[in-house]
Amino acid sequence: MITRFDWQRQEALFYPWLLLMGIGWLMVTTASTGVAEYNTGNSLYYSIRHGVYLVLGIVIALGVSQVSIARWQAMELPLFAAAMVSLVLVLMPVIGHEVNGSRRWLNLGIIKIQASEVAKLAAVMFVSGYLLRRQEEVRRRFWGFLKPLILLSAMVVLLLKEPDFGAVVVLMGAALIQLFLGGVRVSQYVFLIVIVAAAGYYAVVSADYRMDRITGFLDPFAPEFVYNGGYQLTQSLIAFGRGDLLGVGLGESVQKLFYLPEAHTDFVFAIWAEETGLIGALFAVGALGYLLALIWRTAWRAQIAGHMYGAYLAAGIASLLTLQVLINLGVNTGLLPTKGLTLPFFSYGGSSLLVACCMVGIVMRISHEVTVGTQEDVRGATDV
Repeated sequence: MITRFDWQRQEALFYPWLLLMGIGWLMVTTASTGVAEYNTGNSLYYSIRHGVYLVLGIVIALGVSQVSIARWQAMELPLFAAAMVSLVLVLMPVIGHEVNGSRRWLNLGIIKIQASEVAKLAAVMFVSGYLLRRQEEVRRRFWGFLKPLILLSAMVVLLLKEPDFGAVVVLMGAALIQLFLGGVRVSQYVFLIVIVAAAGYYAVVSADYRMDRITGFLDPFAPEFVYNGGYQLTQSLIAFGRGDLLGVGLGESVQKLFYLPEAHTDFVFAIWAEETGLIGALFAVGALGYLLALIWRTAWRAQIAGHMYGAYLAAGIASLLTLQVLINLGVNTGLLPTKGLTLPFFSYGGSSLLVACCMVGIVMRISHEVTVGTQEDVRGATDV
């Protein structure tokens, strides 16, 4: 039986998510004024566009939350196939849009969609369904554990062609977490981690620009790196240093004035820390952490209720968002090498924000079905 979605039961997820969206809009507005004025003559250009994306994201989350998880499960394989096709199309001339040497966007005229964002969600949906269909095989046989990773490796190859190494790390990390929660033997899991680590090492050393990022990360203030591979990191650290405890004040950042590249996207948190200080930075991280904790709790509650597809899917979404938050914050603070990943709900970027809102809508639906105890019969899906 399909029941009416009850928003009053979703306050725990809904209001923290709206709070993050509001903080993100404020972050983008204050971090983008300089570059917006220079590029368009309108200092609020990116703020207005981000506001439109916020409204669309809320509409998408509301719409997605009305779709039963059984229907999402039924669409998992078509969505996975569509994501694979989009990753192929993005590499083609005219259709694929290139920015800063990376071809990651599908040019649809009125909007450009980042294919990797859709691929990440499709991947965790696929792994969730596979774990439900093949749970015993995954737990008992190495082949059952390996099969979904073989299919995901095709996504990895296409993502590396763009190139988008950050999306590969997040996608594979979330899939491995899902498989671990699905009951994979520890010995098999450790073996695969070694293989993945070796492949990641090869991916880094095989590309000069990735090696430059690693060497620049190790000593960003060295004379040979401070204006090259370590430039973004040094400017980000300067922003954190200027912020001190209480910040320099909203709108008063110096680093956003063309010192720190991608100030309103990948490094928006550094600008926020500069303007609001340690207090503002901790508040933003705390709000993010609270929402992520609620999503992980939803996965746990779904498992307790026997809603296994919802549990795997919520865990996959929580893993995607958690990994992306950790990597972005690690890059901003100098704990990780520079990598182009947005901060969920905070950074400017239509595709990343809309897909993140879609994820929140799905988690709300899972929470709803678990809370009111109205799971629908799960239709069998095609075996892999």
